[in-house]
Amino acid sequence: MSQVIVITGGTRGIGRGLAEELTKLGHRVVVCGSRDGDVRDRRQLQAVWDDAVRRHGRVDMWINNAGITQSRLPLWELAEDEVRAVVDVNLVGVINGCAVAMSGMAGQGHGHVWNMEGLGSDGRAVPGLAVYGATKRALRYLTHALAKEAPAGVTVGLISPGMVVTDLLLRDATPQARRAFDILADRVETVTPWLAVQVIRKAGANAHVRWLTPAKVLARFARAPFVRRRVLP
Repeated sequence: MSQVIVITGGTRGIGRGLAEELTKLGHRVVVCGSRDGDVRDRRQLQAVWDDAVRRHGRVDMWINNAGITQSRLPLWELAEDEVRAVVDVNLVGVINGCAVAMSGMAGQGHGHVWNMEGLGSDGRAVPGLAVYGATKRALRYLTHALAKEAPAGVTVGLISPGMVVTDLLLRDATPQARRAFDILADRVETVTPWLAVQVIRKAGANAHVRWLTPAKVLARFARAPFVRRRVLP
């Protein structure tokens, strides 16, 4: 059955890849980027919801994909404006998206919200990414809490896309990090066809879609001395 799906941050990177793959599968996809749906402004996201409903009659799925990273610097060296931007987009923006989507879905009696995990979601700390990681750790708690308070017929879950080669991943990456990325990362066009199928198939209570599993990480490191992967541009 064709679904109506909204994707924030859907004009580039993983969001764009997901939008293209979901469209190929026959779903009706509404995307918004920073210009037409600033996630920091709940009123703009409400306008995105209203437009999707006007055009398609409902919204079955909302994917909070929009996110930004930080300069790879210790917290005390980051400008206040940059800290605020990361927190506002990655955490407040997701809160806004969840509030708009879950309110609308409560009114229509059904729907699913996906939130996008990232480095830090599992509690792993990386020097130079304290603020970004903190927002992703908070996002996991937020998702689990919302799953418990979601209105009847509405479910919430997590997407873990792994390391995907985008501007977000490569920004300020060190040579050592880039070597690790060649082992663990994947291109958008590799990951998003699989993710598109899974977000439809697994939507439901406490859903978790994970591309880069611990077993896959171990296997890639085990093969690394013998098989040279090149995924970075």
